[in-house]
Amino acid sequence: MSGLGAVRARDAGLPLAVDLDGTLIRGDLFVEAMLRYVAASPLRVFTLLGWLMRGRAYAKAQLAQAAPCDPGLLPYEPAFLEWLAAERAAGRTIVLATASNQRDAERVAQHVGLFDRVFASDETINLKSRRKAEALRAAFPDGFVYAGNESADLRVWRAAKAAVVVNASAGLARRAGREFEVEHTVPPQGGMVKALIKAIRPQQWAKNVLVFVPMLVGQGWFDQSAWINAFIAFFAMSFAASSIYLINDASDIDADRRHHRKRTRPFASGALSPMVGLPISALLAAGGLLLGALVGALWLVAAYMIANAFYTFWLKTKQIADVFTLAGLYIIRVVLGGVATGFLASSWLLAFCGFFFFSLALCKRVTEVDTAAVGGGVGLSRRGYRATDGSILKMMGVASGFLSCLVLALYIQSDIATASHYRWPLLLWLLPASVMYWFCRVWLLTERGKVHDDPLVWAFRDRVSWILGAIAAAGLAGAVLLEPLAIAQ
Repeated sequence: MSGLGAVRARDAGLPLAVDLDGTLIRGDLFVEAMLRYVAASPLRVFTLLGWLMRGRAYAKAQLAQAAPCDPGLLPYEPAFLEWLAAERAAGRTIVLATASNQRDAERVAQHVGLFDRVFASDETINLKSRRKAEALRAAFPDGFVYAGNESADLRVWRAAKAAVVVNASAGLARRAGREFEVEHTVPPQGGMVKALIKAIRPQQWAKNVLVFVPMLVGQGWFDQSAWINAFIAFFAMSFAASSIYLINDASDIDADRRHHRKRTRPFASGALSPMVGLPISALLAAGGLLLGALVGALWLVAAYMIANAFYTFWLKTKQIADVFTLAGLYIIRVVLGGVATGFLASSWLLAFCGFFFFSLALCKRVTEVDTAAVGGGVGLSRRGYRATDGSILKMMGVASGFLSCLVLALYIQSDIATASHYRWPLLLWLLPASVMYWFCRVWLLTERGKVHDDPLVWAFRDRVSWILGAIAAAGLAGAVLLEPLAIAQ
C-alpha cells in the first residue's frame, strides 16, 4: 500500500486533494441530478438536452439549482471517510477537488466537515482531469497528494507527488501502482455483476408464472406448443419487468435512500452506476419485446412496459390509482399468457384476477404505509398516502380478496363450469376454500408486520402457501381427471 515515496510525501505534510464522485461517495452527483430532474417531470428531458448542448459545466450549474443533492443521503465510502478523519486529526490539510458544480460540492463539504477548501466546476469550466490537475498545481506549487478512482484521474495523479486509490478497478489500481507512489488504497466493495443481478431482481420473475394460468385453467396440460410459448412469454415478461425495475430504481434513488430497506438497492447504495444499469435496461426491453413478438403478444409486452412507465413516473404518487395500476399489471400477465398459448382468459378468470390482484396490490401498499407509520411517516412523500391510511386500506384489501373467492364460488355453480369437461365439479370447491384460507392468513400476517414488499413474491417463499396451492391444484386436477363413481365404489 505505502511505498517509500508515499511515506516521504506524508512526512512532508503535503495537502491531500480528494475527488468526490466515485471516491468520497459511491455515486455520481451529475448523473443523479439528471435523473432527479427528469424523474420529477419526464418532459424536462428537452430542457436538459438544451443545457447539455451548452456544455457539461453549464448543465451541472443549472442542475445544482434545479435538482440539488441532499448531502445527508449520499452513500459515502465509510472506510475512506474514516481514513480521511484520521488524516485530518493528524493535522493534514484536506481539500475537495471535484468536477461537480461548486454549489453541490460545497453542500457536501459542509456536511462532511473535513475539508479546508473546495475546488469545483462553475458555469464555464468543467474541473476534470487536466483542468483539475492545473488548478491543484497552481494552488499547491510545493506538491499535493490526490485521491481518485477512475482513468480520468490519471492526469491528476501525474501532477501529484503521490496517489490515493479508492474504489478503482483492478486494472486501474495495478496501473497506478506501476506509475505512481501509492500512499493509500481503499479497494472496492462487492462487484458490479453481483450488483447488476440484484438490480434486475430475478426473484421477482416468480410473478410471471401467471402467464401459465390460462393454459392450466384451460386444461391444456399436454399441449407441447402451448408450454413452449408459455415459457417464451415468461421470459418476455421477465426481461420487460427487469427493464422497468432498473428505470424505477434509477428514478427513485433519493426516495430509496430514505427507506430503511430500499437504501441497500444497487443504485441507491452506489454499488451500481445508472450509467451501467440504464443501457442494460434498454437491452432487456428489446429482448422482452422480441420474445413477445415471437408468441404474437408484442402489443401486450409493450402495453405492460408503457403502463409500468406511467406508474413509475406518475401514477405511483396517486392514491388508489396506484393500486388499480398494480392490479392491472398482474392482469396483463394473465392476458398475455392466454394470447401466447392460445388458451384465452375467460371473463370469469379475469373477474377473479381483478379482485385477487387488487387485494394483493393493497396488501403491498399497506405494508409500506404501516412501515412508514412506525418511522413517523418517512417514505410516503411520493406515495400519496398518509401514515394513518393503513386501516381503511386493509378493509378494502380484505373485502377484495373475499370477492375473488365469491367469483370462484359463483363460477363453480354456473352452467359454464358444468359444460367445461369437469368430471367431478364438486372437487372444485377446494379452490375457493384454499384461496379464502390463504387470504385470511396473508392479511393476518400483514397486520402483524410479517409480509414484506410484494405478497406474491412472499408467497413463493412461504411453505403454507405452497401447501394451499397444492390443494387447489389437486382439486382442479381431480375435478378434470377422476371418475366420481369409481371413487364412490
